Amino acid sequence: MTQRHTEMTAWLDDRFHEYRLAPVSDDASFRRYYRVIPGDGGPSRILMDAPPDKEDVRPFAAIAARLRQVGVQAPRVHASDEARGFLLLDDFGDCRYLDALDETTVERLYGDALGALSVMQACVSADELPLYDEPLLRAEIALFPDWLLQRHLGLTLDADETRLIAEAADTLVVNALAQPQVFVHRDYHSRNLMRIGQGNPGVLDFQDAVRGPVTYDLVSLLRDCYIRWPRERVEDWAWGYFDLAVQSGILREEHESRFQRWFDLMGMQRQLKAAGIFARLDQRDGKPGYLADIPRTLAYLVEVAPDYPDLAAFGEWVARRVLPVL
Repeated sequence: MTQRHTEMTAWLDDRFHEYRLAPVSDDASFRRYYRVIPGDGGPSRILMDAPPDKEDVRPFAAIAARLRQVGVQAPRVHASDEARGFLLLDDFGDCRYLDALDETTVERLYGDALGALSVMQACVSADELPLYDEPLLRAEIALFPDWLLQRHLGLTLDADETRLIAEAADTLVVNALAQPQVFVHRDYHSRNLMRIGQGNPGVLDFQDAVRGPVTYDLVSLLRDCYIRWPRERVEDWAWGYFDLAVQSGILREEHESRFQRWFDLMGMQRQLKAAGIFARLDQRDGKPGYLADIPRTLAYLVEVAPDYPDLAAFGEWVARRVLPVL
């Protein structure tokens, strides 16, 4: 038994007379999760174990409270030890959107998720959150050449390829910064949304929220790295959200002419970032499970890029140079 596990069980012993502990999952960070099942038949809880030298639980707790204040179903924090990195949370069960989505459920589940997104963007102030600024956007795009191309695939980039990536990055950053800036969950997709009995969806993994581009969470949800829907259907959902965002005061009618480009190019930025992160999880953290999601993730970019003359050559290069060796 590790020192960390001993600390965790001692903390729980102070709160439960009797309980069972079952691992729930790890995620793409250093956090671990356990289900705490009380012996007296009370409701189960989720224990977040976030080693304080690696993770800070305070942003999660603070943002959870803000989301709950506006009616978004984030987990309630029942007990916390911020110094030691323990939070005791509501248990939203085991049914992720990823497990529940199919042709019979997708319209309702996505409708619920888009409704919750509109509430977050319209009602949660992002003024005190970190900015999704140019340095952060560029650092995320750099994960693609650094971790996927060079470290994972072992590609050596020539001057023309380096220039092509840099020019694409410039275009994607300008697009992101030109959009209305709102609360951004930053990981709003089918692995972090839970199908729950009331107030669907249960929203998780929002501790890295920032103030950033209005289409970021939208494209994260609809062009999901873990599940794919036909492009025409995705665009119908996106435009339905545009109408909802206008009604909610998040966007204005005059944004209509720019919305599709905002959405598509924001997706490309996220897809480059995600592909780089998936490679880093394998190379640095010994978590190869996300590698299988890279082709799906980059296929979105390849599909959309031909519609934009300033990114068509980059998309063709990804299709020719990267996808075949994944």
